[in-house]
Amino acid sequence: MNRDLQDAMRGPESFLVLSAHDYRSPRKANIHFITEQLAKRGPTRFFSLRYSLLSRYTADQRLLIDGCANRVERHRGVDCFLWKTPVHPFNTRHALLRPIEALMFGWYVRAASPVLLRWIAEASVILFESGTAPVFFELAKRMNPAAKTVYIASDDLDTINSADYVKRTFRRIAPSIDIIRLPSRALARTIPNTGNLYFIPHGIDPGLASHGDPSPYGQGIHAVSVGSMLFDAEFFVCASRRFPHISFHVIGSGRPRCADYGGNVIVHDEMPHADTVRFIKHAHFGIAAYRTAQLPDYLADTSMKLIQYDFLGLPAVCPHEVVGDYRSRFGYRHGDEESIVAAIKAALEAPRGPSRAHPSWSDVADRVLQPSRYSDTRIRP
Repeated sequence: MNRDLQDAMRGPESFLVLSAHDYRSPRKANIHFITEQLAKRGPTRFFSLRYSLLSRYTADQRLLIDGCANRVERHRGVDCFLWKTPVHPFNTRHALLRPIEALMFGWYVRAASPVLLRWIAEASVILFESGTAPVFFELAKRMNPAAKTVYIASDDLDTINSADYVKRTFRRIAPSIDIIRLPSRALARTIPNTGNLYFIPHGIDPGLASHGDPSPYGQGIHAVSVGSMLFDAEFFVCASRRFPHISFHVIGSGRPRCADYGGNVIVHDEMPHADTVRFIKHAHFGIAAYRTAQLPDYLADTSMKLIQYDFLGLPAVCPHEVVGDYRSRFGYRHGDEESIVAAIKAALEAPRGPSRAHPSWSDVADRVLQPSRYSDTRIRP
């Protein structure tokens, strides 16, 4: 019996998401938007992993909700649990320490929270986000072999410096996962393909364009940068000097103001998503100033800020490596002042408007749950 028929016979689904994010965190990633859509389809639970007393030394975004740890809390229709342990396993970054790393991860799985065990047993669909979550796959299959399993490949495991234990575990279990969702075809070369890989791009809130008013800006030309991933402060040192008439708004970079910034760089703390949309919608162009030394090519398809810029019709300045086939993006070479200048000039002259149609998060959730129903999702072995 095929999986689609089994799902139809089983009735309404219940969902469990395992992630190193937390659904209640103010900063949103694709797993938050997918979870929001799952909650519209059935009972949904979000179990947050890899959090401990060590997290205070890593600037973990979940420190903001530390007081909620180790208790079930309902948030926007989703049952949430932030599992806080005395320590959590991590990448030892040294071959000689791999046995200790394996012991840590083995202990972590064996010490699984009773809440996690109960939620695994009660779920009909279990989603594992890339990172630590896949180490619980075999436990989940033993406890609940009937559950559909979905791997959300938000990132390549090498790119996010996952532990060797996690990477070895994932290579072993990948063929057994029902659905492996890739938001970029470029990720396919990093995963064994046994016919379970599906290309499902990130989505967007279709109502985004109707929000974000009024403009937060005054007179003049304004550019906006959002987020902290691989943030390159040197870009703004150069840009602010060469374009003193442009106001550069840096939102949520996770860094204090650089002493070499020009006076036309305005540094904002991280802000609610709705406020961020105002800054994007009314800017003249957007910036994704990534450090290219660590830049994965799949980021051309998965950068949430670049997707939002394009959806809202905003020309974008970014490294050449993440221009992709988007006509709304203008690339520069990292550390090359003249190419930065040329990219900004091109963005200022570019027309506004999206370069392509973007799926809604509802469309994404439908494809994640039933990818075989869509002819454009399959990635052939």
